[in-house]
Amino acid sequence: MKILFITTAFNGLAQRAWIELDRLDCQVRVQIATDDEAMIKAVEDYRPELIICPFLKKKLPETIWKNHTCLIIHPGIVGDRGGASLDWAVLDRCEEWGVTILQAVEKMDAGPVWATRFFLMREINKAKLYRHEVTQAAMAALLEAVERFRSGSFAPLLPEDFSSKKRDGYRRLTTQSDFAFSWNDDTSDILRKMRAADSDPGVLRTFFGRDYYCYGAWEEGRLNGSPGQILARRDDALCVATGDGAVWITHLKPAIEGAIKLPACMALGEQALSIPEVLLSPFDHSEFTTFREIRYEEANEVGYLHFEFYNGAMSASQCRRLQAAFVECKKRPVKVIVLLGGSDVWSNGIHLNIIEAAENPADQSWDNINAIDDLIREIIACTTHYVISAMQGNAGAGGVALALAADKVLARNGVVLNPHTRNMGLYGSEYWTYSLPYRIGQEKADQATEQCLPWGTAISKELGLIDDCFGDTAAEFVAGVRLLAEDIAHLAYYPKLIGAKQFERRKKESYKPLATYREAELAEMRRNFYEDNWGYEYKRYCFVHKLHDEFQQAQIEQKDLYSERRKIFRRRKWESYYYD
Repeated sequence: MKILFITTAFNGLAQRAWIELDRLDCQVRVQIATDDEAMIKAVEDYRPELIICPFLKKKLPETIWKNHTCLIIHPGIVGDRGGASLDWAVLDRCEEWGVTILQAVEKMDAGPVWATRFFLMREINKAKLYRHEVTQAAMAALLEAVERFRSGSFAPLLPEDFSSKKRDGYRRLTTQSDFAFSWNDDTSDILRKMRAADSDPGVLRTFFGRDYYCYGAWEEGRLNGSPGQILARRDDALCVATGDGAVWITHLKPAIEGAIKLPACMALGEQALSIPEVLLSPFDHSEFTTFREIRYEEANEVGYLHFEFYNGAMSASQCRRLQAAFVECKKRPVKVIVLLGGSDVWSNGIHLNIIEAAENPADQSWDNINAIDDLIREIIACTTHYVISAMQGNAGAGGVALALAADKVLARNGVVLNPHTRNMGLYGSEYWTYSLPYRIGQEKADQATEQCLPWGTAISKELGLIDDCFGDTAAEFVAGVRLLAEDIAHLAYYPKLIGAKQFERRKKESYKPLATYREAELAEMRRNFYEDNWGYEYKRYCFVHKLHDEFQQAQIEQKDLYSERRKIFRRRKWESYYYD
């Protein structure tokens, strides 16, 4: 079936939908919703059987929805209308929410219902809710809706035909007044409003006489002071006293045109130096709630290394701190080390926002890529422990390479992987020329990095990019990871397993040292950074400033051109892979 996606951006949910429909052998083309003329032309040229709008912030032209069935993925329960559904669901403390697949009509979000799913709300930020509960529910509902459309016999129901679990009426877009709070308010109220505004638009607050949008709120369970007092800084986050405790704020964006989101203390500049620094080691046991990007726990001869980096971006300093933590893990009395990452995003590689804000972006890029290379080499070269990567959330670019450094690579069902950097104007480092061909072969590695396509967990497992995938939620996945890690730690032949790992590492190093891969990769990256030979400067700028322009549409069209090649590649190569 020919399907056209019309979407404001090819975001994580849109990519997941593309993956799911591609698995059903649907021919999917993606059109960025730039203007009416572009959308109409895309429909006329492609002649789709069905139009799906996975993430649409503007109204479809009348000529499209009147002449084609257009399904809208709406992150709200039946009857809910408006572009701020999740904002209101978090602000209203809804215990249950849902996703509805609607048919486009004259009024936005008012069309007939093709499918719906519900989920229980958690006290987390809006962006994380969207990437996990909303995306999972949306995929289940979308696949049901597509199957109903394919059958040709289903008649969608009007919202008023539903007798329960629905909301009637349009909710306006949220404004800063809806997120406004006083530092005298309870911590829970402040967290609720900040979570509702994360990661867009953020909550407007004033620090040191300047206005900033705030992001990344964490509860603090020990520090306290006069409401509004900045109490501490840690890992570039700042802690502010509330009426009954304190909250951490990890990121700020100056309230000026063209500003970008940065780690809080970096955004504050020299003013941050006056804030007391309260350090907390990843290995310090804490009986109270607090903010820490990296933390460690161990049980039953297994060490678990958590790293919760905002949106998965990893700066040079974060990479070095994580490397130091991994080195310390190896000194602990454990047999298996599990890289659990964070409960939201696994990793997206180097920190493009910090690079964009640097006085010399090329130098900052070089420092960052070398730091993440050092981290990955530490993992690959570890021959004293069995290492597991466990991806609870999506991964992209160098973040995928980070996961592949481990002995066993696991992922939660539904995670989206983007094992490439070409669309950012980068050749890529992170030892991908070693790890990717080792797992899926040189031919597949070349196609994966050149096509710049998102990968789902099913095809990733089938082709050998990952070893296994399970669990529909992060909690289910982590529980399964813990059982598997303990089983490995207690294997009767564990010493032989480590012995075999040591032998394999020595053999590979004698054949082609890791340093050789790195030198070749970095030679290409140096040209990307300092000569801008692949347009890295412009592409990074578009990404950081969220510009959905001609460049991004060109990348989408490239994905469409490769879609048929990808299906042929899958059909012809799966069998040969298993017998290579």
